[in-house]
Amino acid sequence: MRARLPRGARARRLLGGAIWVLLLYGMAAGAVLVTGWARGAQPDDIPPTWPIVLYAAAAGAVLLFLALQGLAGVAGLERRVARRFLGPSTREVLEGRISELAASRAGIVAAVDAERRRIERDLHDGVQQRLVALAMMLGRTRRNADPAAHADLLRQAHEESQEVLSDLREVAWRIYPSALDTLGLDDALAAVAERSAVPVRIRSDLVLPLPARVETAVYFVVCEAVTNAAKHSGASAITVDLAESPDHGSVRVSVRDDGHGGADPAGPGLAGLARRIAALDGSFAVASPTGGPTTVTTEVPCG
Repeated sequence: MRARLPRGARARRLLGGAIWVLLLYGMAAGAVLVTGWARGAQPDDIPPTWPIVLYAAAAGAVLLFLALQGLAGVAGLERRVARRFLGPSTREVLEGRISELAASRAGIVAAVDAERRRIERDLHDGVQQRLVALAMMLGRTRRNADPAAHADLLRQAHEESQEVLSDLREVAWRIYPSALDTLGLDDALAAVAERSAVPVRIRSDLVLPLPARVETAVYFVVCEAVTNAAKHSGASAITVDLAESPDHGSVRVSVRDDGHGGADPAGPGLAGLARRIAALDGSFAVASPTGGPTTVTTEVPCG
């Protein structure tokens, strides 16, 4: 059974056809007039004087502009009608948005749970073990009566306490970087570059300040991508590019390393970042062919 055309479709088609007919007729009339003048004739007794030529050219240009505008208007009307009758309904759009929000909420819950597990693992395998070693050194120091051994054990205990403080500082930075509040995004990212074992070059065209949630997302994307590249890629250099869209509606972050590639977007670190960015209605992509390079690209809306 043939589908019925939407109301007004026939009128729009007739209007578009009429515009095309007028356009072709005008082009044909202009071609006849110009061809006649080129042959030395005077079509319709119109001599090719300069005032007449300029008048005909101006009139033709205006009529051509009006015809093209009419065609553009008809095409735009057809697009709106197509979206109205063939596109998703308001209910379908709302249902799709609800599904996206439900998926992003579930992703955030999973990301938070994974982050908690990582913090617990860092505290248990790092800080706790160093504290146990520090306690044992202090116990040996109390039981040792030899002055030389006593001084050596105190030195070792002091060094171990410094390592414990360093580990605690790293864990705290992974939870939330206080430098974002005290120093700002640029200095926080500079600190990430300084702590990296691989040289990091940061190029930023951002117009600060950004919304707090955007700055936090940008920081964690850069921090995680730089950490992954330094640990797993075998890279010798990392480049971080930050830029805003021309209308300041979003921030684009690109982290590129010259390592051997093969990064897994489904890995816990990158997957957690993807869920964090999805919760902000942003986009997250990883391009890491075998042999490299690896590029992590993120776009976060500021609105």
